[in-house]
Amino acid sequence: MESKQQSNGEMKENKVVKKKVNWSGSLVVASLTGAFGSSFLYGYNLSVVNAPATYIKKFYNETWERRYGFSVDEGTLTLLWSITVSIFAIGGFVGAIIVTPIVKFFGRKCTLLLNNVFAVTAALLMSLSLLAGSFEMLILGRVIMGVDAGISLSALPMYLSEISPKEIRGSLGQVTAIFICIGVFTGQVLGLPEIFGQESRWPYLFGAIIVPSLIQVMILPFLPESPRYLLLEKHNTSKAEKAFQTFLGKDDVSQEVEDVLAESRVQRNTKLVSILQLLRTRAARWQIITVVVTMGCYQLCGLNAIWYYTNSIFSEAGINHETIPYVTLSTGAVETVAAVLSGLVIERLGRRLLLIGGFGLMVVFFAVLTVSLTLQKTVHWLPYLSIFCILAIIASFCIGPGGIPFVLTGEFFQQSQRPAAFMIAGTVNWLSNFAVGLLFPFIQGGLQTYCFLVFAAICFAGATYLFFVLPETKNKTFHEISQAFAKRNKVTLEMQEMNHHAGERKSSAEQESNFTSAMDNGETKKAIV
Repeated sequence: MESKQQSNGEMKENKVVKKKVNWSGSLVVASLTGAFGSSFLYGYNLSVVNAPATYIKKFYNETWERRYGFSVDEGTLTLLWSITVSIFAIGGFVGAIIVTPIVKFFGRKCTLLLNNVFAVTAALLMSLSLLAGSFEMLILGRVIMGVDAGISLSALPMYLSEISPKEIRGSLGQVTAIFICIGVFTGQVLGLPEIFGQESRWPYLFGAIIVPSLIQVMILPFLPESPRYLLLEKHNTSKAEKAFQTFLGKDDVSQEVEDVLAESRVQRNTKLVSILQLLRTRAARWQIITVVVTMGCYQLCGLNAIWYYTNSIFSEAGINHETIPYVTLSTGAVETVAAVLSGLVIERLGRRLLLIGGFGLMVVFFAVLTVSLTLQKTVHWLPYLSIFCILAIIASFCIGPGGIPFVLTGEFFQQSQRPAAFMIAGTVNWLSNFAVGLLFPFIQGGLQTYCFLVFAAICFAGATYLFFVLPETKNKTFHEISQAFAKRNKVTLEMQEMNHHAGERKSSAEQESNFTSAMDNGETKKAIV
């Protein structure tokens, strides 16, 4: 009995030690730095156009009048403003398309670093647009900033999923969502009238983009590349080992290397697959459909409409004009707290419960918001219920749908499929983002208070699909997740393995022999075929 208790005590102690090792300083710094210069800027650019909207429209009108001698009509001004807001997503779509060859050639970390060129260029164009008297510079800057976001929202989750142990992969993956929320909140804070939310200062809101980019450029070069990328795609065993040692904070990383090699034996071939090849892969069919559904719902559920047009929504709800910036600030604070909470509980509750529960709660609060906005003129306290519903929708979104789609895209696919998968996810993400940003003002104008029922229907459809299709992925290896989809894809495990190779098979003994030989000789050899 004593030896049993002692053994159990040792096992618990080992688990505690393991958790401490997993959260190494380098792992934390890499995730925070990567997110600050990437997903933070995405969130910031979602909200930064909201506060100065009135001043920017005035700038558009004055520029138009100076050029053509007459004021721009209301319809054209609305269209110009909608384009300014939504064209960010067109840039994101371009970034999502070009990210695959970039991460393949430069690697995950270097892609994040090079991406700062787009951010700095965009910041200069947008911040100097007022001085130059050119609204085209602002629009062009939004496009380029979108390219930055499109690249970073694929490269960052890819990097984080590949440097983190499976035990904390979900929590680390939520860093992307947390920093999106922090970016949104920061954009709202800097947009207050006391800071940059004034007619003469709004260009500084866009110039501030340079700061996170410079911080990332100063820190990220001192951290390793993704060890999985180094081992599976660059076949550089020594660098991969060093990267594992740095991120895990321990010298013996043989188990981690073996886990990656085990995945490679299933794939048999680490050559990156194209989007067309991935779409034709029967063993990945339902993974692709699920990613498309989750990413589509992520954008079409209505959250970006709230970020883009928060001020106008609160104005419709009857909130005093002077109070709106401070009420808007509460939305960013709620989003940040909810995202952090999600990161803390995701490894306990799992992805499935948080994702389905988040969409389900959004359906309820969208319905209540519709009733509240419709009847607000009849009852004096209903505008406050509208504010509560908006905050509740934001919190529900951030608990699950806000970050988990990025985590799932990194978890569903093998190493060779991952860049193509992120490209598909990014394409759906940005096209949906563009549609919401461009069409919401017209939907709001046509349906009035009933416009949010459209988003409620989308959330309901997404939750229903995920309830029947999505398996739980927490604490599972990439191969185990593929196995979970095998039955739905109507393939046997043997067929799944065959789908991951196109060349000759090699026995496990041959692969082990090759890898051991590479280790003994201290050379970078092609140990993975």
